[in-house]
Amino acid sequence: MAWGKKNTHPDPVVEESVPNGVRIAGAWSWRILTVVGVLALFIWLLTVFSEILIPFLIGIVISALLIPISNWLQRHHVPKWLAVVLSLLGGLAAVGALIWLVVDQVIASYPSLRDRTVSQYGNVKEFVLHSGLGVTQKDVNGWLDDGTKWVQEHSGSILSGVASAGSSATHVFEALFIILFTTIFLLIDGKNVWRWTVRLFPRKARAAVDGAGVAGWITLTSFIRVQIFVAFVDAVGIGGGAFIVGLFFGGLPLVIPIAAFVFLGAFIPVVGAIVTGFLAVFIALIFNGPLAAVLVLGVVLLVQQIEGHILQPLVMGNAVKVHPLAVVLGVTAASGLAGIAGAFFAVPLIATLNAMVTTIASGRWRGLDSDHVLEATPKRGQHGKIQLMRRRRHTVGDDVPRPGSDKQPDAVEGTASTN
Repeated sequence: MAWGKKNTHPDPVVEESVPNGVRIAGAWSWRILTVVGVLALFIWLLTVFSEILIPFLIGIVISALLIPISNWLQRHHVPKWLAVVLSLLGGLAAVGALIWLVVDQVIASYPSLRDRTVSQYGNVKEFVLHSGLGVTQKDVNGWLDDGTKWVQEHSGSILSGVASAGSSATHVFEALFIILFTTIFLLIDGKNVWRWTVRLFPRKARAAVDGAGVAGWITLTSFIRVQIFVAFVDAVGIGGGAFIVGLFFGGLPLVIPIAAFVFLGAFIPVVGAIVTGFLAVFIALIFNGPLAAVLVLGVVLLVQQIEGHILQPLVMGNAVKVHPLAVVLGVTAASGLAGIAGAFFAVPLIATLNAMVTTIASGRWRGLDSDHVLEATPKRGQHGKIQLMRRRRHTVGDDVPRPGSDKQPDAVEGTASTN
């Protein structure tokens, strides 16, 4: 072997016989496997700590809704402690009023709903028996016996599931405790919490992390406001449509609970409003018959088309720069991993991460500064003192400059210690 020649393989003949394409593919392969392994470990950790993580994320989402209200009150000369209390109590009062209204309506309509369900079951059975499809009473009894047998065979798993639900109910108060305290501390001292988070990163990376965090927070607050508007439109559209259809068939009960469930379900994009809208179809079938149910189904599909072709592209698209295909795939994957919680958090998480990564990749963070991340360039000022050129400090709610935009915060001079 000649001196100075680097031997990278114990057998140079084998090394030279491997094509460059295979070497490149191998190099990419082990790096991709490493990234996938890290992501798998990260997802596994999220599932392990889900009982803490999910309430914490709910607290962040609630804070993203309440902090702008608290800031608005403070800008109108309301003391900070009073603004925090008013925004928090206002949110709790709104949720409590909605729950009370739904429960009251359901309790009031339960006797008639029970009686109509039994009556409609008999009507549907008679319709099937006389429909000419060849279904006999023996077939119906066989289906009922099969259903009863399935329940008996799976009674152990059902009871264990109920017991598990009962035991997990003891964790509800823990989750509410985490949600409440997360919301309170973010309302009171959210800026200092973020400052502490930024300081965990190396000094050179803090400006980029801070800019990405600001962009992500702006996107999250915009998403929450827009999603509330979209959910409100879905609830009014489906609930109001069901009410109007019911007027032609003697009235439709439980309109307010239907609208409330649609409002909550609409926070799961694409499928949430449709799934909860079928509650209106079921109620219409029970109380008003098949024709009313078909008309209500048409209302549900019409509202969904309005959301998909008007609200999502025009309203949601301006607030969340995420392609609809990414939304569908993200909701599907997240719901498979974490159920309802995953479907709920999928879109805001994708939108926030997209804004953060885009901000870092485009360099927009260089045009931002904050109270705790100082990007300063020393220069000689008057009397030979070292001065620092600071950019205008941002506040949450400021527009983030887009890639390639010439709009940058104005620079102001100020003295600062260089120690």
